[in-house]
Amino acid sequence: MKNFSYDNFELKEIQKLEGHTGKVLGIAWKVDTGVWGFLAVMASWSDDKTVRIWEENLSGFFVCKAVLDASSTVRSCAWSQEFYLLAAGCSDATTVIWKNVGDHAYERIYTLKGHENEVRSVSWDKDGILLATCGGDDKSIWIWEALPGDEFDCASVLQGHTEDVKIVQWDDRIALFSGSSDNTIKVWEETIYRGVDWPCIETLGDSDREHTSAVLSLSFSKERRRMVSCSDDLTIKIWNCERRSTELWSHICILSGYHDTTIFAVDWLRELLRAVPKEEDQDPEIFASAGADDAIRIFIEDKDNEVDGLPFKLLLKKEKAHETNINSVKWHSGDKRRLASASDDGTVKIWEFVCPWPAGRIDP
Repeated sequence: MKNFSYDNFELKEIQKLEGHTGKVLGIAWKVDTGVWGFLAVMASWSDDKTVRIWEENLSGFFVCKAVLDASSTVRSCAWSQEFYLLAAGCSDATTVIWKNVGDHAYERIYTLKGHENEVRSVSWDKDGILLATCGGDDKSIWIWEALPGDEFDCASVLQGHTEDVKIVQWDDRIALFSGSSDNTIKVWEETIYRGVDWPCIETLGDSDREHTSAVLSLSFSKERRRMVSCSDDLTIKIWNCERRSTELWSHICILSGYHDTTIFAVDWLRELLRAVPKEEDQDPEIFASAGADDAIRIFIEDKDNEVDGLPFKLLLKKEKAHETNINSVKWHSGDKRRLASASDDGTVKIWEFVCPWPAGRIDP
């Protein structure tokens, strides 16, 4: 582990983005932007029924380049790596698909229907071909396949959760993870097992390790070594992938006492792969959390100085990061190391994470 002082770290606000007329419910960085000299692009969405597309200018500041109108509150958005697509799950039970058809032009090309009520979360797989959506009270997960000609087909409908599904998230391989109000995280994989093409291959947590309330957010570390989840039970849990060939996740630790209100979001800092000499240690892993107390917290791995067996500790806490609830935090790891946050106060903030080592370098 590298030697460092906590004084070497800082979360510095560099810009506040305004324009939404309602609560900003989330943000998502566009895939493959902000790296290799390309300007960063980000989407934000709101209960004002719009999605705003923000693009970084040459001065490093973000400007709104497009406003996409949806028919209802936008609950979740995700960018595809293929076909230049942006998916938006909405409160009217639909998922809207926009296509980037020009520099700042977006065309609404498809509306996916099937859920009985609001679409809580959407997520593309690593190839940008399969889109997962989850419903509220219908407790289901739908897998959609993007086809040539801007067409979509429902590949499967997954049933298994006993309460509403709060979040879906693909990993970097072929597995889909879902978190629910039934307090569980389920892992699904496309494989034929006993006649089921998308079986649940694992349910994380047993009686003494599972969350005791709804699972609201989850995120994977670089190379998918670990996963972090947060819940309405005011805890953060760290999970470890024991075996790469099959899904086998174990519970590492629980971080409690850091939040005294609901934790809405967690996100792992995923650096680009870097050239690190064999004699050097890898940089410690870092993730952020945020919720109803208006603060952003950053946790860091510190195995050399574990307290009570916990390999992670609080690195810093940014008080009053927003005026009210923070609904989402998302790292952007590229040419610059930044964090975006979205809040009920109607704003998005861009933060610079000041760190003692440089932002991700590309492997030679």
